[in-house]
Amino acid sequence: MEQLNHLIFLWINATPDSPKALIQLATFLANDLIMIVPLLIIGLWLWGHQERIDKQREMISKTAIALLFAMTTAKTFSMLFPHARPFVEGFGYNFLHHSPDDSFPSDHGTVSFTFALAFLFWHRIWSCALLMVTALSIAWSRVYLGVHWPLDMLGGFLVGMLGCLFAQLVWNLFGEPINALMCKVYRFGFAFPIKKGWVQH
Repeated sequence: MEQLNHLIFLWINATPDSPKALIQLATFLANDLIMIVPLLIIGLWLWGHQERIDKQREMISKTAIALLFAMTTAKTFSMLFPHARPFVEGFGYNFLHHSPDDSFPSDHGTVSFTFALAFLFWHRIWSCALLMVTALSIAWSRVYLGVHWPLDMLGGFLVGMLGCLFAQLVWNLFGEPINALMCKVYRFGFAFPIKKGWVQH
């Protein structure tokens, strides 16, 4: 498995001869594209058609649970099964500054794949497809720039799947009180913008 991991990494990893424009694009994807996650979470909670806002907020609540579980699981795996990054091992080429911490599973991969899978389970196929392309772009860019192994991204995908399954289980058991509490906190904290009509009630 490690040999396959190395082989795929070398196939994807950029070299000093790679186009500078592609490295710049990969740097943007690796660093900045992840911001789509908090932006969509905030946007879908605050705004939407009146008849769909409750469903949107339910989806965001489930997604938040999935992300929390997935990131906790990823950190646990990272401590239990430490794996050095490619540049720490002196393998391939590195084009992105990164601390030499453990690489498996990828935090960026975990967040982006969990988010995409959440839309698969609780939203629509077209939105999942767009977010899955986003997640794959982030995964590719971080391998391309030499800060992750391909298996780090596969690990992020699998942990994201576990996170979504856990969130659905929690929601089946405690969904109504969780939703009521989150809505109560939101309406208290955002009372002024709600009153002004800047955000949805």
